[in-house]
Amino acid sequence: MKKITIADATLRECARKGDIALSFKEKIEIAKLLDKLNIDVIEAAPVTDEKIDTLVLRTISPLLMNSILSCPVGSTVEEADRAMKSISGAKKPRLLVSLPVSAVQMEYFSHKKPAQMLELIATLTAHCASICSDVEFAAVDATRADKAYLFEAIKTAIENGAKTVTVCDTAGALLPSEFATLIEEICEAVPAAKEVNLCAECSNALDMANACVFACIGAGATQIKTCIGSEALPNLEHVMKALQVKGHTLDVSYGVNSMAINHSANQILRMTSETHGGSVLGNAASTVSANVLLDDTADIAKVSKAIVTLGYELSEDDTSKVFEAFKNVSAKKQVGAKELDALIATVAHQVPPTYRVQSYVLNSGNLISSTANIVLEKGSRTLKAVGMGDGPVDAAFRTIEQIIGHHYELDDFQIQSVTEGREAMGEALVKLRSNGKLYSGKGISTDIIGASIIAYVNALNKIVYEEENV
Repeated sequence: MKKITIADATLRECARKGDIALSFKEKIEIAKLLDKLNIDVIEAAPVTDEKIDTLVLRTISPLLMNSILSCPVGSTVEEADRAMKSISGAKKPRLLVSLPVSAVQMEYFSHKKPAQMLELIATLTAHCASICSDVEFAAVDATRADKAYLFEAIKTAIENGAKTVTVCDTAGALLPSEFATLIEEICEAVPAAKEVNLCAECSNALDMANACVFACIGAGATQIKTCIGSEALPNLEHVMKALQVKGHTLDVSYGVNSMAINHSANQILRMTSETHGGSVLGNAASTVSANVLLDDTADIAKVSKAIVTLGYELSEDDTSKVFEAFKNVSAKKQVGAKELDALIATVAHQVPPTYRVQSYVLNSGNLISSTANIVLEKGSRTLKAVGMGDGPVDAAFRTIEQIIGHHYELDDFQIQSVTEGREAMGEALVKLRSNGKLYSGKGISTDIIGASIIAYVNALNKIVYEEENV
């Protein structure tokens, strides 16, 4: 019986689409849900922002007990090194080399001739294999490539250390029978392909992705790529349902917990849905979409409704302050959920700080648990503690909880770069919930962990002030 490996690309597809803005917390939760399902491979988005994306991957890495964490490497050795650094804490790290093999994509996207691309495939795959024991090569736009060249590219990748080879129908042009024939031709022309994990990435452009999956499995594929909440790839729920019913017919097995698929998929869909809860100007019972924007014609009533939609309970005075800040910002650009969140954190409920951050030291790596040593000031007193957590941010927040002796629900956590370059400023937004009420704090620093700690303490100060004075 052949074992079928399930690779999920939900995190990659959300980043690729761009109109679905997942928060830091949502990315972590999605990875944890997929890992609990025993998904064989979780494919992350490429590292485009070295600080932010690296932090996300470093936080996810130690949390995964069952799944391989696969990270795309870009097209240079330097990018491969950054990718490996990001997932070095994972129990099962994988580096993914994705390069085009069709003439049109090699010429217009990579600006390389066929011979140069073969050389890059060899160099990049070999380098990845030297720093990571698990390497995947994805032949992008393989279904439009010259077959002889595709076979040579696959052979080159395997010879240089690729243990998984993915055939991508990037153009979405193949029928199930045609994709199956291609898989068979690869196995015949490149005997070594039978010795590695042969993966099919089927496009749903013709609404036949799920059918293509099973045609490819029948032809010899041992890994398939799926997704939750995207119409571009095969649907994980549908594929697993079909495997449950017809797996014995295909003489295949799988390790995914199919009984828990529906529950986990529904949780992920709530986070990845394009509507993401509706309009910032719509029903106040809904969540705000990061895509639907307030414009500069919005009056205070619409802004107030949007504030409530985000979950805040602000005083009339704070609402007025947020509206004034909104008018200044909206005169220059449109304001969405994230911008409104940041405005609320900046101008609403400003209080004298009960706690101040004096210093912090974080340690994290692939061989140790993340630890945080944090020192806070409270009046004339110095308070400090050392704590551990799943990743540097979790360790920092848990340590602050040790210092204050209280746990507050972390409702949301967002990070982003606000300037460019190696010394870029990072901005963090932390939303804490106390007695059902939402409090937000913002922090800015060249160190994204520092920005996160400052943001947490800012939100904490608002809670403490209200508890002591209201």
